[in-house]
Amino acid sequence: MPRDLKIPDQRHPEKAHRAETARVKKPDWIRVKAPSGEGYKATKDIMRQHNLVTVCEEAGCPNVGECWSQGHATMMIMGEICTRGCTFCNVATGRPDALDVFEPGRVADAVKKLGLNHVVITSVDRDDVDDGGAEHIAQTIRATRRQAPGTTIEVLTPDFLKCGPEALETVVAARPDVFNHNLETVPGLYPEVRPGARYFHSLRLLQRVKELDPTMFTKSGIMVGLGEDRQAVHQVMDDMRAADVDFITIGQYLQPTSRHHAVDRYITPEEFASYEKAARGKGFLMVSATPLTRSSYHAGEDFAQLKAARDAKYG
Repeated sequence: MPRDLKIPDQRHPEKAHRAETARVKKPDWIRVKAPSGEGYKATKDIMRQHNLVTVCEEAGCPNVGECWSQGHATMMIMGEICTRGCTFCNVATGRPDALDVFEPGRVADAVKKLGLNHVVITSVDRDDVDDGGAEHIAQTIRATRRQAPGTTIEVLTPDFLKCGPEALETVVAARPDVFNHNLETVPGLYPEVRPGARYFHSLRLLQRVKELDPTMFTKSGIMVGLGEDRQAVHQVMDDMRAADVDFITIGQYLQPTSRHHAVDRYITPEEFASYEKAARGKGFLMVSATPLTRSSYHAGEDFAQLKAARDAKYG
């Protein structure tokens, strides 16, 4: 009998044994409107027509209504099932299907039909594939370049933890405009929050992108409200800057189900403003730090500001 990914215990079998935790009521500054409107429907129709998965839906992003109403959607390639079991994530886990060789073309066609100035292409982790899906990501970048040459491309990649160095080299060689890989949380919380990953491997991955192509923008993000303290967040900022990361995103963690990692607390807008000020002081070209910040939220506008900031800094 096939899995029903709408049922939490089948969507997240690795979390079925976890104790349930009470979900803390969201404060007023987290509330968003339910998705609606013609723009939202049109974007959803294009995604369905091209049989595409979006991280907007799979991860339960709170900004889906706003982004889709403007025709912006973040494509999630290589299937809807991830080989990792991060305790914060709402993407389904398990054994994925084989890679779909026609997917890069469908993504490119959807980008063209949406008329996007900037697209974010992310993916599940594919530890079952020798190169972690690097060639598939590169093919999607190249197909999008052919179909929509005026669209700038941002990739949000896995960590390629179980691959050789050529996996990252394959993606960088395809020349996305922005290479994004999220650290997700502070290193002390990795064993609980991101057990299948390694903090310093992810940090080194970002550093290597700049070594391979110093002109490529790099970006990374973390969630707060998982149980970290302020000092640890500042240390992550310093680590990112040591790896020459250009753009940091900091957003509030929201608990998808009662069996996911519990929200430790809701960070106030004032605290986010303080994080933004600190990050700018540490030398990031671009900072987005708000309760609703997500990796691809306002990515197109942010990319334009990122370019302008580099031009202003280096001339």
